[in-house]
Amino acid sequence: MKVFQIDGNNTLSLALFAEVANSKELLDSMQAGNLELEVSFMNASLIPDVFPILAAAHKAFVSKSRDSLTTRTLHSELVYNISGSKHLHVCPRSSLQCLAGRYESGRNVDLEELESRANQAQILKHYKISAMELGISSLADAITCRIASRDAL
Repeated sequence: MKVFQIDGNNTLSLALFAEVANSKELLDSMQAGNLELEVSFMNASLIPDVFPILAAAHKAFVSKSRDSLTTRTLHSELVYNISGSKHLHVCPRSSLQCLAGRYESGRNVDLEELESRANQAQILKHYKISAMELGISSLADAITCRIASRDAL
């Protein structure tokens, strides 16, 4: 697990898990509101770098400070901000790798592996990133721009 300072008083802790065997149970618990801890679950294969998550987290903290969250909680706001649409996307029921969360089974791996575990084809489709855009920026930058500009569009 790695802790990132978002601003003066706020931090974000991230952990990358591989070989997750209980993603269905976690998703069911999260949707039912039965999780003991408030956490954000993100599909690691759709996230090529930590930077877009940090941008989404900063945006969530700003929304919370202004009492303008789009979702009910800060953690769901993070997932909303990182998703490529107006819908919350969490780890699918069959996901073998998730970012963040508390797991009963699965192997905690270094966050440095996030880029190598990202599925570029899925990311391009999910965020609607063109080859032309990739020619002038990185995948992480393209996602971060979408996070930053979502409310303006």
